[in-house]
Amino acid sequence: MAGLFESTGDGGAAIALDEVEASILRSLEVQMLELIGPGPGGPDDDPLAALFAEGPSEAPADPALARLFPDAYGGPGAPEDDETRVAAAEFRRYTELDLRARKRDDALQVVRMLDGLGGGGMLKLAAPDCLRWLGALNDLRLTLGARLEITDEDEQGLYGLPDGDERKPLVMAYLWLGALQESLLEAITD
Repeated sequence: MAGLFESTGDGGAAIALDEVEASILRSLEVQMLELIGPGPGGPDDDPLAALFAEGPSEAPADPALARLFPDAYGGPGAPEDDETRVAAAEFRRYTELDLRARKRDDALQVVRMLDGLGGGGMLKLAAPDCLRWLGALNDLRLTLGARLEITDEDEQGLYGLPDGDERKPLVMAYLWLGALQESLLEAITD
């Protein structure tokens, strides 16, 4: 897996993905969609009611979802008091549905573009697509990092995992996604 993003010179980026890379990336994004969950309602729902829908007020119990949808106030290691909990619950209630929708849309965009690639080949992203891809890649890395319980101190040790370690496939995906994310960021800032 050596394909990295390169600048197209117009704010976009391009990457050559072989069939395996495209398949792995697509599979990870589909799993992300399953983790995030379906959007609210269906086509018969009242659009006005959807504007005033409120999200959850409690942080997700799943560590990966908690990483994707963290509390806006407080945080790991911070002292928790009633005022902080109330502020975090209020913020979450009014923002989480929109954040979930954006993350879902980003993942869907990646899946659709990979489907359009028809296996492997050269994938070209326009400037607006690059930002969506950055978000989707970041969400995948955050999720894998939470599943693997990776801390900043662990990152260097990941390169030396023995082949027999059961975490190795996920770690390889985590590192690959990091390289994709970094190369995409460099491509759009050139």
